[in-house]
Amino acid sequence: MIRFFDFFFAFCSLLILSPVLIILILIGYCDTGSPFFVQVRVGKDKKPFKLVKFRSMIVSTKSVATHLVSPISVTKYGKYLRASKLDELPQLWNVMLGDMSLVGPRPNLFNQEELIFERDKMLVYTFKPGMTGLAQITHIGMSTPSLLAKTDAEMMRNLTIKAYFSYIFSTLGGKLYRPLNSWTKRG
Repeated sequence: MIRFFDFFFAFCSLLILSPVLIILILIGYCDTGSPFFVQVRVGKDKKPFKLVKFRSMIVSTKSVATHLVSPISVTKYGKYLRASKLDELPQLWNVMLGDMSLVGPRPNLFNQEELIFERDKMLVYTFKPGMTGLAQITHIGMSTPSLLAKTDAEMMRNLTIKAYFSYIFSTLGGKLYRPLNSWTKRG
């Protein structure tokens, strides 16, 4: 059921947002000459997939976790993209392809060994990575691997259709997270 919702919402969003996406692509060409950023990430069952985003950093930036990148690598346009979360829109393509879900653990890099270790312990890789989820709503980043892995595992173990939609609406509305048990069934 979730795969149907993922595909439907990703397809409709790309269709509706296509004029905005075209404008962002054109601005990206003017900013860096390369509007898209493609990076290999860890997917379901630890299989690699190519994540697509709008480029927010200069082209020569090293491929590491965002919190390890120098702030001077981010362009002025990139700062706007990141603050508005518009840099994430191309991931709707990854959702349509089935590499990602709208809701799930954020996909990490293969060189984030501590996070991979923690997520392995919590069986997080048995789920598709997602564009948003509990960690994003509660502002838990990849710089805290153990907490992130525990949060991701709890979210996925308790994911219902109601929770799926609540994470999406909370993300779109920029609302603060409500306690987990108000969105999910415990079982």
